Amino acid sequence: MAVKKQFDSFEDLLKSSELPILVDFYAPWCGPCQIMARVLEQVSPQVKDKAQIVKINTDIYQGLASQYGIHGLPTMMIFKDGKPVDRFEGAVTADQLYERLQPHI
Repeated sequence: MAVKKQFDSFEDLLKSSELPILVDFYAPWCGPCQIMARVLEQVSPQVKDKAQIVKINTDIYQGLASQYGIHGLPTMMIFKDGKPVDRFEGAVTADQLYERLQPHI
C-alpha cells in the first residue's frame, strides 16, 4: 500500500529504508495523479516485501519538489541506497510501473 509520508528530513527517510523506495510526487488537484494512485494500489501487493512506495504531496513539500526538479505531475522517482536511480513522468499502467521497478528490486 502507498503511504502518504510527513517527515522532517527527506534524506532521513531515504537513508532509513533498506528497501528501494518508489516516490510518487503528486498533487491532490492533478487528474493523472489520481489515476496513478489506483495504479500504485494495484502494484503495491506485488512489491510489498521488495520496495517501499511513498506518496509526497508537492503542494506541501514545494522545496523538495524544486530540489528534485519536479515540473510535471505525477513524477515517479526510484531511490536505492538513498540515491535516485530512475525517474519518469506521467501516468503509466500497472504493468509498465512494475517493469520500471523490476531492475531495482
